[in-house]
Amino acid sequence: MSRYKKNPNLNRVLVTGGAGYVGAVLVPKLIAAGYQVTVLDLFMYGEDVLKSSRGPALREVKGDIRDAEVVRQALQGCDAVIHLACISNDPSFELNPDLGRSINLDAFVPLVRASKEAKVKRFVYASSSSVYGNQDRYPTVETDVPRPYSPYGVTKLAGEHLTALYAENWGVPTVALRYFTVFGPRQRPDMSIHRLCEAVLTGASFPRFGDGTQVREFTYVADIVAANILASEADVPPGTIANIAGGGEVTLNELIATVGDLAGAQVVVEDYPPEAGDAKRNGGSTERAHTLLGWSPRVGLREGIDAQLAWHRDRRQVRR
Repeated sequence: MSRYKKNPNLNRVLVTGGAGYVGAVLVPKLIAAGYQVTVLDLFMYGEDVLKSSRGPALREVKGDIRDAEVVRQALQGCDAVIHLACISNDPSFELNPDLGRSINLDAFVPLVRASKEAKVKRFVYASSSSVYGNQDRYPTVETDVPRPYSPYGVTKLAGEHLTALYAENWGVPTVALRYFTVFGPRQRPDMSIHRLCEAVLTGASFPRFGDGTQVREFTYVADIVAANILASEADVPPGTIANIAGGGEVTLNELIATVGDLAGAQVVVEDYPPEAGDAKRNGGSTERAHTLLGWSPRVGLREGIDAQLAWHRDRRQVRR
């Protein structure tokens, strides 16, 4: 039985990037709650990512979010949008700056414009704690002045400005959620906990960039999914912004020790210079998300890492 009560004013939800990390967890939850779902994705992780959700409630559109005609077709019949599609695996965009800019920023304008024309009843935008950069105080609150430290953070902040622009000028009911480092089963291979789990299970070394004192706040993927569904259902003012943070900060060195403790083995660390665009700290207040959305994190760091380690072990067994 779903923990969510379907919003009676919404029927079909468009999820961009719905076959990605967060999307693949979100889509079945939306369907279980009674929503019809359209997924717009390039399906870079394979055609079977949403296999278990296929049925009359799911419509899959394979296409590029930068194609305005594809976006218009995907939006047909949708009364809400959850916009997850982005490029985030290279924080500095050094590998492909044009791709990051074009997907995270250039494609956003036709999507939100088409959503305005379709008169959607809710537009949920996946933003990021990267908009904060390095701040003078923690935990950060939504009224703190953003100071992005990476091109990725700049594009996410620009997206927030666009949601505010369309909210203020045309009343598009936008909500921007600032995710704080998502983790859990199926996490992307470039992310730290994924690499730590693989390293400790295989005996390979873990690349530690910097001295390990950088601080992160991790948020379990199921909690991120819950925030998106609640944001699509809550009656909040257009242009709302909310932190979605897991409830506890940890240094990279503490994270390494925690993964080793839960896995029952020591992580072999290989040191590298700090990465460009890597902020020294993040950590956010979730008071606004609790007040406006009724959201609070449910899964702690150790519990979440334990679940992710189990997923890594299961995946290794399947491969044998």
